[in-house]
Amino acid sequence: MADADGALRVLVTLAVAVIALAFPFVASGYHIYQGSQVLILAIALLGLNLLTGFNGQISLGHGAFFAIGGYGAAILITKFGLPFWAAIPLASVVCFVAGFLFGFPALRFGGLYLALATFALAVATPQILSYTGFDSFTGGSQGLSLPKPLAPLGLSFNPDQWLYLVCLACGAALYWAARNLARGRIGRALIAIRDQPIAAETMGVNAALYKTTCFGVSALYAGVAGGLSAIAVGFVSPESFGLGLSLAFLVGIVVGGLASLGGVLFGALFIEFVPNIADQLSVNFGESAKALPGAIYGTLLILVMAAMPTGVAGAARAAATAVLRGLAPSRRTEVENDGGANIAGKYEEKGESP
Repeated sequence: MADADGALRVLVTLAVAVIALAFPFVASGYHIYQGSQVLILAIALLGLNLLTGFNGQISLGHGAFFAIGGYGAAILITKFGLPFWAAIPLASVVCFVAGFLFGFPALRFGGLYLALATFALAVATPQILSYTGFDSFTGGSQGLSLPKPLAPLGLSFNPDQWLYLVCLACGAALYWAARNLARGRIGRALIAIRDQPIAAETMGVNAALYKTTCFGVSALYAGVAGGLSAIAVGFVSPESFGLGLSLAFLVGIVVGGLASLGGVLFGALFIEFVPNIADQLSVNFGESAKALPGAIYGTLLILVMAAMPTGVAGAARAAATAVLRGLAPSRRTEVENDGGANIAGKYEEKGESP
């Protein structure tokens, strides 16, 4: 059973990798852009899932760190002339520091109180970015425009293809890092703090250090995603980082599956495409149904959570387990059959019937 499960995981991983690599060479420019957005959202959801799914800290303000990463990269590129491959890491380090520092006062909160504190952060960030005193750097309410990077070394990729491949490489590297972190000693400590904080501290786990560092790492992931998003869109403005973005991130990790790193891809697909589907469905009802997209989006979200309460990743795991059990006989059945055969053999040796 374990061997079959491992083989299935390898096959699924290889299939996803092949599809992801082939996608930019067969899709149109707009669909490549959508694919880049899905990868960017998945990176942001990876960081938030580490914080909320593995460590149990509820954040409604990750759109703020996404904004810091986006504006940080945009300012470094447009004002200081740095290339994007240097601007994004620097902006992400700023996000890590901001998240780590925010984690200290967040230690005094928990549950809904922490959610409220991060909610305030998400509400305040667009207003700070719009402040006229920062216009020389942020561009005020007008925002900043960025050029799309060209493929280096004379590679025959158009800007959309090159940016998609950059997002794919960043997403794969950050997924690998998050997977190793979650499966190692740090991941076990984060889960222990989430489930049994008093017992974890009794066993010598420094809860304060782990929680603040997890907040910083989660903010770093959001910063990478924000920087890539700024380059993919080619524009940043305060309106792009409102409260709705932070709420969408939370929806994404719940739909994909809490504490499931692979589920972030499903959450990113939901965030990217379900609002568009809702808009397309509402077109048939004319101009009188302006609020209908929101109603359709909410209905679809309720249906998804009712059908898959553990998220898409949880439902996929349950389906895969059921298929594997159906294909291979259980070990218990084999043991019972072997035991019955042995008993029958003993009776046959004595010339008796069982």
